[in-house]
Amino acid sequence: VQLQASGGGLVQAGGSLRLSCAASGRTFSRYTMGWFRQAPGKEREFVAASSWSASNTYYADSVKGRFTISRDNAKNTVYLQMNSLKPEDTAVYYCAAAIGIVSVSRLENYNYWGQGTLVTVSS
Repeated sequence: VQLQASGGGLVQAGGSLRLSCAASGRTFSRYTMGWFRQAPGKEREFVAASSWSASNTYYADSVKGRFTISRDNAKNTVYLQMNSLKPEDTAVYYCAAAIGIVSVSRLENYNYWGQGTLVTVSS
């Protein structure tokens, strides 16, 4: 599986962005999809994840209520809608894919990673 993230950019605090992650391969619908982010000087951290059917979604406490993960299996694409952005959301955002994981927030459980897209939130 190859993943291509896009949609990052510069936005003012309180604004919105929607990230997309396009996946290659015919088995996209079998994968749990996750979004992670890495701010300068910090470790990569979990943001959100969606089960293969999108019936279950998971969020880090820091983004709950502001970010929404969704997926379109017909288009092999997962999205991250980010609203009410804060300067502390500034980071490189990565999408990732995994099969059959139990803990969606653990980086090591993901098999495939995209290249990242930069989100900068100005105050």
